[in-house]
Amino acid sequence: LFVSNFGSRPLMRQAVESFRGQSDFPVEAIATFEWVPGVGWSDHGSFWAEGYPALMVTDTALYRYPHYHTEQDTPEKVDYGRLARVVGGLAGMLWALGR
Repeated sequence: LFVSNFGSRPLMRQAVESFRGQSDFPVEAIATFEWVPGVGWSDHGSFWAEGYPALMVTDTALYRYPHYHTEQDTPEKVDYGRLARVVGGLAGMLWALGR
């Protein structure tokens, strides 16, 4: 899930388009209000606070994965095939956005 505030929507759209060109992994995106719980809870929120466009890429683990940030969050629970697809898409996206 790609998440941005409204001011970062153009960046998010570019990022999603680039990601989709690099990976067949399904992706959704939303631009929303910064006051929505969880939307600004990561490093991108600091950029928004200073007026810079930024986005968050998340798998929403906080809301759906019971082992998130616990001792039970261990390597054997990772789907490495899916992870590789996401990382490949993100790497290609970053390369494309940096051009």
